This record gives sequence, structure tokens and C-alpha cells, in this order.
Amino acid sequence: MMIQRDIASKILELAQKFPVITLTGPRQSGKTTLLRHLFPEKRYISLEDLDTREYATTDPRAFLDSLPDGAILDEIQRVPGLFSYLQGIVDKHGIAGEFILSGSQNFLLLESVSQTLAGRAAVLKLLPLSNKELATTPFFEQSLEERIYGGFYPRIYDKQILPADFYTAYTQTYVERDIRQMKNIHDLSLFTRFLKLCAARIGQLLNLSSLANDCGISHFTAQSWLSLLQTGFVVYLLQPHYVNFTKRLTKMPKLYFYDTGLACHLLNLTESSQLQSHYMRGSLFENLMIIEIVKHYANLGLEAPVFFWRDKTGNEIDCLIEAPQGMHLIEMKSAQTYHSDFAKNINYYVKLNAGKYKLNLVTIYTGNVKQKRANMQLIPWQQTDFSSLLHPDKFIETI
Repeated sequence: MMIQRDIASKILELAQKFPVITLTGPRQSGKTTLLRHLFPEKRYISLEDLDTREYATTDPRAFLDSLPDGAILDEIQRVPGLFSYLQGIVDKHGIAGEFILSGSQNFLLLESVSQTLAGRAAVLKLLPLSNKELATTPFFEQSLEERIYGGFYPRIYDKQILPADFYTAYTQTYVERDIRQMKNIHDLSLFTRFLKLCAARIGQLLNLSSLANDCGISHFTAQSWLSLLQTGFVVYLLQPHYVNFTKRLTKMPKLYFYDTGLACHLLNLTESSQLQSHYMRGSLFENLMIIEIVKHYANLGLEAPVFFWRDKTGNEIDCLIEAPQGMHLIEMKSAQTYHSDFAKNINYYVKLNAGKYKLNLVTIYTGNVKQKRANMQLIPWQQTDFSSLLHPDKFIETI
């Protein structure tokens, strides 16, 4: 079952303008399937294959000369020497969409692209499926618990793999192979413990010292391992919003996972029904919706201008999105019925705003009735089409 991916139109658009398209994203997010579907005329080459990788490494010029019509080069970060030769070829030919590059190790791939293909390559990010993309499949009728527990990797739905089986294999592959390719970690069991401790901190302010102490590692090691998890599209750090840009970079972010199914696996959940009363239910729902917003922007070829806001007394907005027209304020509530407390923090922020910005006020909840409460939209989680929800005509003037 080929699931339509929202980013497809952006890839095809940029392939008419840039000689190189670079698609990065987590392993198993569907990069290869999508690219082979979009560019069926292109030869597909995986540099995970040992013989192919040896040929490309030892004689890169001959390897690329064997591809006169360009190609899809998968996991190209495995042969960094190719990038310099690619630069010469695309500069000589000047053909749009000649080479399509993909890889799952974000830092290694983007470092090579920025050093040798700057200005020649469009860079896009394919994340796991979104709720909107799943709406075109028979799985759209899943309950919230099934959606959080099952996660969003295409293979789970395409091959109908049990989440427990998929994430066991995924974690083993990621920890035992991908991590060792990026960094020489001797104690993999300790790294796995670090992963599990991160999952238990979803939606919390990231305190690296506390995380390091609980894991029994140094602050430096915790920082290094967290960078690996970001590079591999495992964790996403949501930055705080400050008008002062420097403070955004120095204050503590909040920690989320790119995929809730992986987080559930690391939390030792074995079936979706456990989420009905689990202490992490609210945090996992918040995680689900934050990453849905990140996916929305990634599918447009953009970095998400997404933050959270918290003042020194603990008042907090789950999600604040900067836009040219104003600010989107979004709260996530794991409740099926509306309560006046839903608007408490939003109303507080509106008073502080004092008419500085136009605002779009939204609460996403686990109920199933779309409502309008004063100036706030109350949206069921299944109906969160962010292209509509974040539209400029949603902004209102505040006093």
C-alpha cells in the first residue's frame, strides 16, 4: 500500500530548480519508497551495499561516470568523498534534478552537503507519517491510544507489523548499528538506558545534569549522546520563546520524541489499552501534536518556527508559533470534554500581549466536537489539519 506523502509535491517542484535534491530523515521513514516512486526513470543505488560502497570509495570518478543520467544515491553519507566529485559534475552539466541524495544520518549528510554542494542542493526532511497522511488509509479510524502506541512509521501500516515487533527491531538496529557508525560507544546497554530515561522525560524541561546523574554518566557524555539522538531524528528539542533571541539559545528546551510509538516501546508499554490510565498519557498526547506541527512545516520544506512559552511563575503555553501576521497559541489537553481551565494560560498570555500581536488561539483536545469558545477554537485531535488551522485568516485582534 503506497501512502501519499504530503512532501511529494515540494520534492518535484524543487527538482525542477536545483541540480541536487537531498532528502534526509529517520531510518524507515519512507525515503527510498518515496524517491523511487517520484523518480522511476532514475537508477537507484544504495551505498549500504558493501560492493557498491567499495567501488564508490576507491574509484569515485568511474562510479559517477557510470551514471550519465544521474541517479538516486541512498545513504550517500557512507561515502563522503563522492560529494566533491558530484559538485564538478552538476556544475558542468547544469541539469535540474540530476542527482537525488538521501540519508538517515542528518549531521553527516548535511555537513557534506553544506561543504561541497551549497547553493546546488535543495534539502528536505521526510519524517514519519502524519495524521493527515494516515487519513487517506483504512487506519484513520484508530483510537487515540492506538495511534500513539502504534506510532507513524510507514512499514507498520504497509506490512501490518505489530508495533512491539517493529520497535524491538528498530531499536536494536539503531543502537547496535547506526549509533556505532556515528560514535564509538562501548556500553550499549548504558546507552539504551539513556534512551529510556529520555522517554520518561517527554514534555519536561531538559535538565541534562539530572539526566546524566540518573543514567550514571558525565554531563559531557549526556550532552554528546543527546546530540546523537537529535542527529538520528529520535528526539526533538522544543526551544522556549523569548523576544531576546540569545535567551532562546541559552534557556532549557523541552524534550519530545519524533515518534510516539518508539517512546511507548521505550516506556515498556505492551499494548495500546495501557495508555487509557498511564501517567504519561498527557505528555504523549502533547508529544503527538507538537510533532504533527513539526511534520506540517517539514512537508512544506520549512523549519518549524515552533516554541513553548513559560514565565517565572509557571504560566505556560504548550506551543507558540511565529508567523508574519502574528502568533499562533496552541494548547494540548488530554481530556474529552471542555473545561474553563483550558483557556486559563491562553487568556493570561492575551492580557500580557496587550495588542502587540494578532493572535490565533487554539486548544486541541481528545474530544470529538469542534467548538468555538469566545476567541478560541476547540479542535478534536483527529481534525487537526494544520494547513487550515494555521491559516492567516485565523488571526484576531487582541486588546
